[in-house]
Amino acid sequence: MPRPLTATIHLDSMQHNLQRARACAPLARIWAVVKANAYGHGLERGMRGFAGADGLALVETENALRLRELGWSKPILLLEGFFDASDLPLLAEHDIGTAVHSIEQVRMLEYTQLYRPIDVHLKMNTGMNRLGFRPDEYAAAYQRLRAIPGVRNITHMTHFANADELEHPRLTIAEQVRRFQFGAGGLPGERSLSNSGGVLHAAELGALLSNDWVRPGIMLYGGTPGGRSALDYGLLPTMTLRSEVIGIQRIGAGDTVGYGSRFEADAPMTVGVVACGYADGYPRHAPHGTPVLVDGVRTTLVGRVSMDMMTVDLTPVPNARVGSKALLWGDGLPIDEVAQAAGTIGYELMCALAPRVRVQEGRMGSDG
Repeated sequence: MPRPLTATIHLDSMQHNLQRARACAPLARIWAVVKANAYGHGLERGMRGFAGADGLALVETENALRLRELGWSKPILLLEGFFDASDLPLLAEHDIGTAVHSIEQVRMLEYTQLYRPIDVHLKMNTGMNRLGFRPDEYAAAYQRLRAIPGVRNITHMTHFANADELEHPRLTIAEQVRRFQFGAGGLPGERSLSNSGGVLHAAELGALLSNDWVRPGIMLYGGTPGGRSALDYGLLPTMTLRSEVIGIQRIGAGDTVGYGSRFEADAPMTVGVVACGYADGYPRHAPHGTPVLVDGVRTTLVGRVSMDMMTVDLTPVPNARVGSKALLWGDGLPIDEVAQAAGTIGYELMCALAPRVRVQEGRMGSDG
């Protein structure tokens, strides 16, 4: 029998969340972001789950080519752009669009002859300070791109640093939009500003945002960039991680649990051992109190997560036994709640799912 740890991917939830993105930004076309192996869900599953999207966006050139091999015929966008001039003929051959965020990429396009032109998303740095041209440099970069025969359509793009907090004291969306309008004002072409946070707050931002394309990522997988819960936004979890209790220990007051003896029982208690550890992608740094469901009853992690196992308090589940079901996140326990307890974000938990975890597909609310 295989180890009783399974990640279930809910394609129906992926489709639902895509429709929620459309409802938030009904006038925009959607790049469904499938980078990092579709946030740990699998590239091919991402392609099927987001078949209704207008395009797919990612950062890995090899996976962009893989999407074409899998039969994706709609637009593809490389969000970090290309990494070497030798990539450009492949992009042209397979009709893959690319971000351009540096003068080095502009030069490579200038000196590379392409048998057919490619679409470009020209990136402006409006305060994220990772990639892109400053607003005062942007028009010159645009003009250089526009003069290149190998460049077809140019879309203007930026990325919000604090879209989960509209009035962030250091940098608001309104200020980033102001900088964007200053840099791209008067230049022809479509606009792409909003990530998940921008999409989810589209109603509040109103006329401030003018998106021809939006780029939702985490919201499509049933998580949020921060602030309110996914349920508040009508989003459904797309990954459920389940395991079983494989051992039970009854310990007394003063006994400790796990490596480092970090947890000490203050009274007699029953401890369950669950087959899941940091080698499966569960965060090793998750502290005592991180929520787990055993047979549908909420309880908590105790002791340090080890490579293959974790230990949970079975006191609230007196009828638990070896074979009892353990829900670690997903349908019934929001991944963002687990992530917050562990001092991280849902993105990391999804993306960290290890290759040794069995993955299956199932519908929301099913036991599969």
